[in-house]
Amino acid sequence: MRKISLKRLLSLTGIILVLTLGGIFSLNATAKETDNSKSDTVTVSVDGEERVFDLSVIEDGDEFEGAQSYVDSYADVLNADPDFEENIEDALSTVRGDVKSYATFWSLVPPIIAIVLALITKEVYSSLFIGILAGGLIYSGLNLETTMTHVFSDGFVASVADSYNVGILLFLVILGAIVAMMNKAGGSAAFGRWTAKHIKSRVGAQLATVALGVLIFIDDYFNCLTVGSVMRPVTDKNNISRAKLAYLIDATAAPICIIAPISSWAAAVAGFAKGSGAANGMSLFVSAIPFNFYAILTIVMMIFLAVSKFDYGPMKKHEDNAEKGDIFTTKMQETVEQMSHNEKGRVCDLVVPVVFLIIACVFGMIYSGGFFDSGSDQYKNFITAFSNSDASVGLVYGSFIALIFTVIFFLIRKVISFKGLMDCIPEGFKAMVPAIMILTLAWTLKSMTDSLGAKIFISQLVEGSAGSFMNFLPAVIFLIAVGLSFATGTSWGTFGILIPIVLSVFGADSGTITIVAISACMAGAVCGDHCSPISDTTIMASAGAQCDHINHVSTQLPYALTVAGVSFISYIIAGFVPTWYIILPISVALMVVTLFVIKTVLGKKSA
Repeated sequence: MRKISLKRLLSLTGIILVLTLGGIFSLNATAKETDNSKSDTVTVSVDGEERVFDLSVIEDGDEFEGAQSYVDSYADVLNADPDFEENIEDALSTVRGDVKSYATFWSLVPPIIAIVLALITKEVYSSLFIGILAGGLIYSGLNLETTMTHVFSDGFVASVADSYNVGILLFLVILGAIVAMMNKAGGSAAFGRWTAKHIKSRVGAQLATVALGVLIFIDDYFNCLTVGSVMRPVTDKNNISRAKLAYLIDATAAPICIIAPISSWAAAVAGFAKGSGAANGMSLFVSAIPFNFYAILTIVMMIFLAVSKFDYGPMKKHEDNAEKGDIFTTKMQETVEQMSHNEKGRVCDLVVPVVFLIIACVFGMIYSGGFFDSGSDQYKNFITAFSNSDASVGLVYGSFIALIFTVIFFLIRKVISFKGLMDCIPEGFKAMVPAIMILTLAWTLKSMTDSLGAKIFISQLVEGSAGSFMNFLPAVIFLIAVGLSFATGTSWGTFGILIPIVLSVFGADSGTITIVAISACMAGAVCGDHCSPISDTTIMASAGAQCDHINHVSTQLPYALTVAGVSFISYIIAGFVPTWYIILPISVALMVVTLFVIKTVLGKKSA
């Protein structure tokens, strides 16, 4: 009798669970009829524009917007509509006439299924697809035709057709081609030989990775792939596991961007805050930086782990194996990462293309932000242009210019033929296929949770907890932001929905406690994004390190949760003592003490 593997058994169990849930919904589904005889028209002034909503119908009409548009504009109408609480219930009631489970706990079931299955089975593709299927079944009430349409037309096709997503995929492919060219030219191998002479310890290699990650703070996607490309030869030479490299890359991506005033993240947060009543969104962002405990403590933790030569959890196994020469622990098929032994290769064959790539991408970012547009407010203003840039457009422009430069540079250097350079383009694409597949699945899963109203459900939880214990509310907001970001895989979406609610609860001019609450929202969003296996940044970090995605997630999770625990306690204290120069040193001390305790306890157990 043929044996069924545990992975297959668990995957089958997941499918059965999905079908069972769908059956429950179909059995409990009420007749999906909406009473359209009653007109429930609401007029709301949003940013000086009069918007008319008819909450008795779902879809938009010629002269009004429907209930779905009102719900989708949750953050905008929250403060603009004086009868918001009554109207949002009317709108949700109308939407639930079509999708029974909309904005309920069931909206979080698809990502929960996907994440749990991925962590248990170590199979990311099937787990994400089962989560997507669960979302389609819950949305349709087990109607096969609606499920297929929603999953493929509204899910996969819409995600891949989105202009922003296409830009990110193009950036991945182009960067993969550049990395393949640098490797084939012998630049990566030469850089590895050079670093072997100058960075002679595992501590030095880790600190150098952290330093480079901190320096490249302009964008998290760019950070992940660039730091990975540059530091892989260094960490491989010093026997550092790919899982540890992926952690260092991921921990210096979003956590650094969220405390850098000149970044695409700063612009996003400032925009959400200003649109919700804050007088100066960027000023609020800068004021919140010292209270962003998760980002700051993540940096503290990376340095502590590197200097103390300490690891715990699944990461310890990977690092122990790496010291013995096995940097992967589990099988990992290398494609582009195979280093060329091109005798003509020099350090400049890696450094020059990477430096030009950074400059070109910065140029592309400010170009997309209107730096060269004489008719825009950002004309010749570097900071505002950078803050208003479109990462997907700017990175594609910059990486394409860098690709052309790299081809010309290597032809002039005569280290590789034109045919060899062209062969690197499909090689680079093949290296990025796993990341592209996971990103596509993750984006589709996000569209499933969005269609089920997960963000609205979480938003109402925040408002429901705001009645009492105001001093504990920053800590509560942190936890809710972690949960929402972890389940949806997006920190920006979490900012967009929670920041207006936080400003509504505390008031835009309530002083330091508002700043603490905003920082808790940002920190929680980054923490959830950092932990989530369906986060695009986490996927990019795996791609940048050429590390198995589930290995990265499972090894990183204990570290991220440790920082999250200390951050949560710090936000409790900050709710009562909202003074950054008091609470920040306390939080850093708590982090260091926590790590010393973990090291001592684990050291005694292994003795």
